[in-house]
Amino acid sequence: MLRENSITSKKLSLIAVLIALGVILSHFLAIPVGPTKIFPGQHMINGLAAVILGPIYAVFIAVVIGVIRNGLGIGSLFAFPGGVPGALVVGIVYYYVKKTDYATLTEPIGTAIGALLSSFILAPAIGKTFPELFGPTFAAQWQIFLILFLASSIPGAILGFLVLKALRRTGIIEKLT
Repeated sequence: MLRENSITSKKLSLIAVLIALGVILSHFLAIPVGPTKIFPGQHMINGLAAVILGPIYAVFIAVVIGVIRNGLGIGSLFAFPGGVPGALVVGIVYYYVKKTDYATLTEPIGTAIGALLSSFILAPAIGKTFPELFGPTFAAQWQIFLILFLASSIPGAILGFLVLKALRRTGIIEKLT
């Protein structure tokens, strides 16, 4: 007898597919800018995973994609604060506030939080900042991180919303859940 919260083979398969999709898409959609990489595919997957599977699975998927991309040398450490908060926000909004597909469009809110974490904590800690663009005394680095992260997450959230709508229209999501 399966418990209500146990992971099913369908769910496990969907997790694997979303992780694989995130890694594969990073070869085609990632645009390096300074120490970061703009990757709307991650934000699309965050929205899909959070709505279909929930916030915990979405965060897990974002972390695993980040680990694999970094392990393959095609990611950056900014994948973690850039992807994880967005997945968490979408999942919380969908499951605990309002069960609507529009929740995927809240992904940039979490990503903005990640941008601030990146600019104030991660970038200085690892020595990856933007002094080459504005000089070593540039004080508004957080604005650059925010712009770059939103340039990645806004198109990704919109794409995630459109893909989610298409999957619902074809009935695929109902078969998966």
